[in-house]
Amino acid sequence: MSSVIEQSVQARMVASAPRMETLPATLQYDRRDPFAVRMAFPAPATLEGTEVSWEFSRELLAAGMEGPAGVGDVRIRPFGYDRTVLEFHAAEGIAMVHVHTAELRRFLRRAEELVPSGQEHRFLDLDRSLTDLLGGPC
Repeated sequence: MSSVIEQSVQARMVASAPRMETLPATLQYDRRDPFAVRMAFPAPATLEGTEVSWEFSRELLAAGMEGPAGVGDVRIRPFGYDRTVLEFHAAEGIAMVHVHTAELRRFLRRAEELVPSGQEHRFLDLDRSLTDLLGGPC
């Protein structure tokens, strides 16, 4: 069984114009970093022309599908019956995308099969994390 889950999703960029642009995005969950979820947007979908990736907690994603969650750089909330809004706050501004809630639920179910909620601590490699924090082998 792989230790990484990747799932493509279609995100719809919320803009001031009435039309919302559809962007490809990839959700990723890695058992070696069991608390985190990553959402990446490819270079053509960004203003900078480089891939942009956001990292946030799996718990935040789950909570944000049920009600408003997050107070920092990433905020998530339900929108209507079948969509979830993800807000990404940066110095350059705020990006808001809509994603079908069913796609997010499917991703979280797959992550749950890989690492059950509440069991994340069992998958942490503290030695590797400490080595990374201290700048590699001495």
